[in-house]
Amino acid sequence: MRKFVSDKSCRKLLHRSFQNLTQKLQHHNHQHKAPPSSVSQSRFLSSSSMAPCSSSNPSAPSVTLDNINPKVLKCEYAVRGEIVTLAQRLQQELQVKPGSLPFDEILYCNIGNPQSLGQQPITFFREVLSLCDHPSILDKSETQGLFSADAIERAWQILDQIPGRATGAYSHSQGIKGLRDTIAAGIAARDGFPADPNDIFLTDGASPAVHMMMQLLIRSEKDGILCPIPQYPLYSASIDLHGGTLVPYYLDEATGWGLEVSSLKKQLEAAKSQGITVRALVVINPGNPTGQVLGEKNQREIVEFCRKEGLVLLADEVYQENVYVPEKTFHSFKKVSRSMGYGEADICLVSFQSVSKGYYGECGKRGGYMEITGFSPEVREQIYKVASVNLCSNISGQILASLVMSPPKVGDESYDSYCGEKEGILSSLARRAKTLEDALNNLEGVSCNKAEGAMYLFPRIELPLKAIKAAEAVNSAPDAFYCRRLLNETGIVVVPGSGFGQVPGTWHFRCTILPQEDKIPAVVSRLTDFHKRFMDEFRG
Repeated sequence: MRKFVSDKSCRKLLHRSFQNLTQKLQHHNHQHKAPPSSVSQSRFLSSSSMAPCSSSNPSAPSVTLDNINPKVLKCEYAVRGEIVTLAQRLQQELQVKPGSLPFDEILYCNIGNPQSLGQQPITFFREVLSLCDHPSILDKSETQGLFSADAIERAWQILDQIPGRATGAYSHSQGIKGLRDTIAAGIAARDGFPADPNDIFLTDGASPAVHMMMQLLIRSEKDGILCPIPQYPLYSASIDLHGGTLVPYYLDEATGWGLEVSSLKKQLEAAKSQGITVRALVVINPGNPTGQVLGEKNQREIVEFCRKEGLVLLADEVYQENVYVPEKTFHSFKKVSRSMGYGEADICLVSFQSVSKGYYGECGKRGGYMEITGFSPEVREQIYKVASVNLCSNISGQILASLVMSPPKVGDESYDSYCGEKEGILSSLARRAKTLEDALNNLEGVSCNKAEGAMYLFPRIELPLKAIKAAEAVNSAPDAFYCRRLLNETGIVVVPGSGFGQVPGTWHFRCTILPQEDKIPAVVSRLTDFHKRFMDEFRG
């Protein structure tokens, strides 16, 4: 039978354990001649600070909303928030009771998750991954007929870079060195400027890299991060979790979600006047949720602003392959800064990339990297320390990141099929974006900027006063009220603009362009019919 000790006995046991632990540490330090300061006594309980063992009701919950970390309560992530939870509930209802709802399927337009909506993976990438994970088949004769020759060759190259050829083993905390070499070469080829593999940290998607930088930069609520509004909620959530302050700068919807440096300066000065030390500027290019692609002139202004103000430039460049208009081209901020003559001593720059977006859409593989430049060796050691706490990112994601930055080349057996798959996906995304953009602009009271890049549209909705009052009556933001009604009546899942931030008094929603092309007409017709009913209901 389990025995319980009294409070008095509990204190005696804890005190004795602490004494034993202290004696062992002292003996260990004496043997190794460690200085007294090498052991931080603050890490251990003192007998005077021991709390009595709890003898209260054991059925009472020990963790409640009142005693968890308030930073967790504060943070929000709208992309997987209330609307998505409702959608999942409705999907279960459809499975249990087919025909019970006014639609027969849920159309998830809330998140950039391409393969969940039918996008096929790039064949070459998956062939290489398969061979790396099961290297024993590389020597089998059948493999030559099932896999392309360049996929087999690439798998051998990658396996030779992995200690023990074991994709199930831990790697270096920054990622496998040979894969970082490949990524650095890909960055150099893209930008026309050299890249150092030691500047690259491979991560489980871009999100952990963002968290890592927030953890590094934010010391207290007096540290601020300049973020675009609208913004991807990862940034507001990570700033909240790490205890900092989001300093907003508004993108100009009237100029296609333009980024005005004058707005940055104004917000920086306002933050300073409130005692906030602004540490970094976040720029998302191409934009999420807004879909704009920055021009090179604008990027030069941003680089110059960060250099003059001593801000770290956090460049979210995960949609660099997703540009749909011929008049715009993606330029990395590193390329722009180097072309301006600025080097390591001039600006701290962090570039984020992911295998989840682009034409590859490998969200579930959790691969990505950050390239850090302009940081001192001492600070880089601290970044490495934070990375090492997580041991390493997953190996499949690391391999994919190297493949994304070094795909098949002219003359490779897979080159033609790779190009066909890539162009097929990107051209289809461009058509879907245009179809949805036109449909949204045809709706009463809706205006939608051109989708230049990324995977989203962010239309503005002019809601009738009656609809706004109805939303207030149920304690809901008006755009969330609209999105909830849209889901309940059509099965279409979009995210309210209030989850991304917006100019006060304006209302939006984010809609992905990712449903497969044969599903887009259904999205358009359902949305059009719903919007007309909604406006008719609340127009009076």
